Amino acid sequence: MPQSLSHILVHLIWSTKDRRPWLEPSIRAKTHAFLAGVVRQLDAEAYRVGGVADHVHLAVRLGRTLSVADLVKEVKTASGKWLKAQDTLFADFFWQQGYGAFSLGMSQKKNLLHYIDTQEKHHRTRSFQEEYRAFLGKYGIDYDERYVWD
Repeated sequence: MPQSLSHILVHLIWSTKDRRPWLEPSIRAKTHAFLAGVVRQLDAEAYRVGGVADHVHLAVRLGRTLSVADLVKEVKTASGKWLKAQDTLFADFFWQQGYGAFSLGMSQKKNLLHYIDTQEKHHRTRSFQEEYRAFLGKYGIDYDERYVWD
């Protein structure tokens, strides 16, 4: 086959280091827009970026030459630098070291976008840790609690 084609939908999740509530409403929308812009610069598509003060969710179509690990590394590095440049209040900002990446079929895209859009409502009753554990369980990912959080 002379041409390489792909359509890989991934739900990415990561938090701020120690789940500190850095992403208050005053910076959250700008941060989400910046994250989406970095994804686009990497020749991928950000269908949606959302989250609350201590974590983000991204619905991303990977570019055909881009690995999940490379995408996350680039997005976290660029956005961390960008946030630190926004205000001296962000001098100590860091994303957590790890991330979650979950594959979905295109038939699940609408539900994923709705889930990301309703993060504020969702997190009135559920912490990030509870949410993340639920995703790990849903996707059958074995993990050691000692190494999930930083």
